[in-house]
Amino acid sequence: MDRSTFYKLCDLLKNHGGLKESKNMFAEERVAIFLNMLGHDQKQRLLVRRLRRSKETITRNFRQILRCVLRLHNILLKTPEPIPEDSNDERWKWFKKCLRALDGTFIDLRVQEIDKPRYQSRKGDISTNVLTACSVDMEFTYVLPGWEGSAADSRILKDALLRTHSIKIPRTYYLVYVGYTNGEDFLAPYRGQRYHLKEWKDGYKLRTSLEYFNMKHSATRNVIESFYEAETHADIISSCCLLHNLIRREMKFDPLEPLLDIDYGRQFMNGDDDGDNIDVVESSIAWTL
Repeated sequence: MDRSTFYKLCDLLKNHGGLKESKNMFAEERVAIFLNMLGHDQKQRLLVRRLRRSKETITRNFRQILRCVLRLHNILLKTPEPIPEDSNDERWKWFKKCLRALDGTFIDLRVQEIDKPRYQSRKGDISTNVLTACSVDMEFTYVLPGWEGSAADSRILKDALLRTHSIKIPRTYYLVYVGYTNGEDFLAPYRGQRYHLKEWKDGYKLRTSLEYFNMKHSATRNVIESFYEAETHADIISSCCLLHNLIRREMKFDPLEPLLDIDYGRQFMNGDDDGDNIDVVESSIAWTL
């Protein structure tokens, strides 16, 4: 985050997030401490020593700024827009009216010993399963954190559709991974066929129309020590997604983008609950050739 974006964030937090100066710290200092802990894994004890503040002050400040950032979700989360009929984008033109990509991701976290069985993923890691949806320019349009690592992707998607602040799908569709149900509004790849882009490297040639579809689907969909309780972890994940959108919006050059492999792609929701939105996941033969 550059200096200009930092001050933009501070202004948003003051005007829309309820950020105020504390008795002993300016608002900008409070935000800087929060970002250091969030973005650079700065431990509380290090900040206590460096800033000569009490641990209680550092902890209270982090939680207060976290709540302020979450209040910006209506501003920083992007409203999804379907791919237009006349799109000639080489990655997205194959999927007219698509609302972009939707997927789950596992994020490691620490939980109490009694909760570890629920948060253990199929790979054995202690993690949380986060459902996210992204736009073509790599901004988040929806985030649902908080589910245990043992929860199946399809179960989390069903929950996202039934929540009060649900993901809105106005009779279009999302591209989804093979773990989700292939229905009218969620287009998954063909099972039993090559899918990941790395499988087409080293001169491999496409053999069937199903492999060709999976290749296009994969190229498009891949756009997307302090202890805190699980609820706070969920808030931190949402906060990171909002800050990511702000950086993508305000900075002409994203310093992390060169680290991405261009071959692999470039719970909050904006808008009111109106129109004919999807509220159930059902299997369908609509996408069958």
